[in-house]
Amino acid sequence: MQFRDRREAGQLLAKEFASLRDQKDVIVLGIPRGGVVVAAEVAKKLGAPLDVYITRKIGAPYNPELAIGAVASDGTLVLDYNLIERIGVPEDYVQRETERQRQEIQRRLATYRGSRPEPQLEGKTVILVDDGVATGATILASLRAIKQRKPARLILAVPVGPADTIQLLSREADQVVCLYTPEIFWAVGAFYAIFDQTSDEEVIRLLQAHQGSTAPSASGGSCSSADASGGAGSPPRASGVGSSSAGASGDGSAGGDSPSSC
Repeated sequence: MQFRDRREAGQLLAKEFASLRDQKDVIVLGIPRGGVVVAAEVAKKLGAPLDVYITRKIGAPYNPELAIGAVASDGTLVLDYNLIERIGVPEDYVQRETERQRQEIQRRLATYRGSRPEPQLEGKTVILVDDGVATGATILASLRAIKQRKPARLILAVPVGPADTIQLLSREADQVVCLYTPEIFWAVGAFYAIFDQTSDEEVIRLLQAHQGSTAPSASGGSCSSADASGGAGSPPRASGVGSSSAGASGDGSAGGDSPSSC
């Protein structure tokens, strides 16, 4: 299975949520950058508000594409301790890189959201969307952080991802919807015909289309089932990620032969 582009992936994902259309307590959160393109299609189909949830990968020394963990905008920290030990990552490197990524999160929040307040998630049905998942570290941190905001229901929606990662994430959300979990997974982009880089300007444009003129100007900067926990400004809280496998990164990652709820 291969998606034409992120828009098509979002349109196919949206069909899985027909029962939530026009419900007032639903909000769609996209993980920048590419995940926002997918999320925008879901939000449009459901008539739901769209916002961003920013979590940053912590890359390995000399190999930033290899995720050794991730940090969410509220400080929630997920580390792959097995991988860190296996490749000998120093503790001071993890601390420095975590702080650097937290600063980048704040920069992106200012770029994407401007003066708009953070969305209220308590009591809402939150659909977290990305363009794919590989190791799951970034999404795992996001899910745990969002759980701290006490949503009524937390759903993860991704077009593609490896079965073992989807199984791991299903323990952290009330529901995981994944359209494709291939037996052999190597990189998210391999499951898209077009997987070009998404710009900050496009993210801002999509947010403007759903939020109105309160979003910042696009010229104003660039750059199923279980419980979990996680939420802005508090010190990092480290937790482990079960898998130590290396995976593809970028805007998302890959995974069954027909659309299904995973």
